[in-house]
Amino acid sequence: MYRERGSAVPGAVLWTRTADAEAARVLPDGCIDLIWGEDTGLFAAGPDTRAHLSASPPGTRYAGLRFAPGVGPAVLGAPAHELRDRRVPLDALWPGAEARRLTERVAAAADPGAALEAVVLGRPSRDPVPYAPETAAGLAAGARVLDVAAALGVSERQLHRRCLDAFGYGPKTLARILRLQRALRLARHGLPFAELAGRAGYADQAHLARDVRALTGVPLGRLLAR
Repeated sequence: MYRERGSAVPGAVLWTRTADAEAARVLPDGCIDLIWGEDTGLFAAGPDTRAHLSASPPGTRYAGLRFAPGVGPAVLGAPAHELRDRRVPLDALWPGAEARRLTERVAAAADPGAALEAVVLGRPSRDPVPYAPETAAGLAAGARVLDVAAALGVSERQLHRRCLDAFGYGPKTLARILRLQRALRLARHGLPFAELAGRAGYADQAHLARDVRALTGVPLGRLLAR
């Protein structure tokens, strides 16, 4: 069972999950998560370029903070490209003794999610990568990379470097992933696939089908059924 709510941590969503018999398909979304698991302790889940399956014994509990695109690096103290497609134990990012103490604190809490929020709120954050929110907002709205760079007053090369630090990949890959998320939101509102393809920014329904399968590993209809 999966649930989520707004978090006291700015720019984050708090989620909880209890594993069932079926592996969870985690889709790329441009986000970084800080996760506690009964079987894993605390770790960071970096920005994904493709979906992956997360399988655990049924009943295993997890709590996580999902940071909006561009927010996670300032909290975790590492550029996003170092975490891309990786699951990294917290003691590889923060001092080992601190990571162990915080892991024990979250594991012992009656509400691991609230304890995880307290951990993040109790630590100083680094300055965010410049223009990260504006970049994410422009690409999420379907703007071209060239136009986003021009609006920010930077070159495409500069924008690419900043995107690697903030999001883990370049702006074109980020735009593709955010377009996928846009399509999924429209699909969950019941729009026919042909109509949502145009509204989400795909050339046609065939383009939508190819991109969804490439990024998630399954057809759109199967994603929605799950």
